[in-house]
Amino acid sequence: MIQIEENIDKIYMVATGKLDDTDYDKMLPLLWQKIEQHEQISWYFEMQDFEGWSASALWRDAKFDLKNKEHLKKVAIVGQKKWHELMTDIMKPFTDADIRYFDEEEAEAERGGLEPPVPIQR
Repeated sequence: MIQIEENIDKIYMVATGKLDDTDYDKMLPLLWQKIEQHEQISWYFEMQDFEGWSASALWRDAKFDLKNKEHLKKVAIVGQKKWHELMTDIMKPFTDADIRYFDEEEAEAERGGLEPPVPIQR
């Protein structure tokens, strides 16, 4: 499941459980709209009790990231597990964005400069 908030050229998402095509049907149109409006966007992506993606959702994510690599200027990824941090490192060569990983404690202090405009339910 995905929860989404937005503010001008910033998108804030909290993912729980396993992301599937239904989640990407919500996410991708909003991301494309923001890119069309602002050319470059910042993306805050927090994983809580996150189990990963369905195969088709993972494919859609990869296609979006590769196609839009020059449109992401800053990405803050917040996670709870080592593989969340490794996923962040794997993304770095495929984008021009400033991508940073934060564990939950670090995120409370910094949020990668992408503090949500309204509290996202946790």
